[in-house]
Amino acid sequence: MLEGKSGPYFSSLDSSIDMLKRRAQELIENINESRQKDHALMTNFRDSLKIKVSDLTEKLEERMNQIYNHHNKIIQEKLQEFTQKMTKISNLETELKQVCHTVETVYKDLCLQPEVQLNSYRVGMGAEAWQGRRDVRTKLKAHTIRNQRC
Repeated sequence: MLEGKSGPYFSSLDSSIDMLKRRAQELIENINESRQKDHALMTNFRDSLKIKVSDLTEKLEERMNQIYNHHNKIIQEKLQEFTQKMTKISNLETELKQVCHTVETVYKDLCLQPEVQLNSYRVGMGAEAWQGRRDVRTKLKAHTIRNQRC
């Protein structure tokens, strides 16, 4: 009797356990499907993000190249101006050296005149004119000594 009554009870229990096993299996399959979907979604997101980052990187690189080209033009112009100014400075330096040499030559010519010529020149000038001439020569001589760096 126990066996007869326990049979339907255990079969109902077995059926409930089988149902729970199936339900657990379905839940596990659903979880796995969700994980696969999530994985596919993340893969698509990663690929999409890679494409967008690559596009942005290309745009950034293009913009940087534009800026570099602009700066290169400015630098080239400034270098050209600098070269022109240095050439002008060099020419002015050469001209200044020539002027210094000319002043030196004139000074030497004034200072090295024979005393006889100076005396005859002095006699023809008069005392006041000679004194003014001597003052100019003295000032020129002092100025030349100070500026011998030319």
